[in-house]
Amino acid sequence: MARWGMVIDLDRCTGCQACVVACKAENNVPMVPPEQARGSRLMLWMEVIPEVEGEYPNVRARFIPRPCQQCDHPPCVKVCPVQALSTSPEGIVNRVFARCIGCRFCVQACPYGVIQFNWRAPRWPGDLHEALDPDIAVRPTGVAESCDFCRHRFQRTREEARAEGREVRGEGDYVPACVQACPAQALVFGDLDNPRTDAARLARGPRAYRMLEDLGTAPKVFYLKEG
Repeated sequence: MARWGMVIDLDRCTGCQACVVACKAENNVPMVPPEQARGSRLMLWMEVIPEVEGEYPNVRARFIPRPCQQCDHPPCVKVCPVQALSTSPEGIVNRVFARCIGCRFCVQACPYGVIQFNWRAPRWPGDLHEALDPDIAVRPTGVAESCDFCRHRFQRTREEARAEGREVRGEGDYVPACVQACPAQALVFGDLDNPRTDAARLARGPRAYRMLEDLGTAPKVFYLKEG
């Protein structure tokens, strides 16, 4: 059984936000009107955080992509009173939107700030609603949302592999939209338990670290320090 994870090389990330756009398009993440954005009610399953070091003119900027950390010990799952959240055998945090009652316990429990709450009916300007991904449900008002490593792609890949009489391969077979869209190849995805994958090799390297690792949540998203 695979244990899917992601490695993000901060040396490669240019802050282009192609991963953000790909995530929104792939997962039917709704547009947020300006008045909601000004109130910090954004809807982003993947966010690129800019960090500026130094003082002008000696300024250095770096960018930190932040998806759901897909923890091995996810606090969001533990606090949900209606069991809308669960962890799959592959270690992916699944969310059943039909069960969510909007209590936002998971939002408060997540130390990474990656769970979004849908404050209003989803909207897409112009004809963008005609480009919605048919594999993904459009979430109603009052539910919490977060990245799930494009799990619908994994389900599709697993069905194709079963039809071909083989196992899902560790790399290349199943790739989330953000990884596929990154022009700098800063995002690497694969089976962390398979030492032959690039993701497993990089996650065990000397540059690898995890966000807020001391909390004991055991994230499956690793970052590579700048060289």
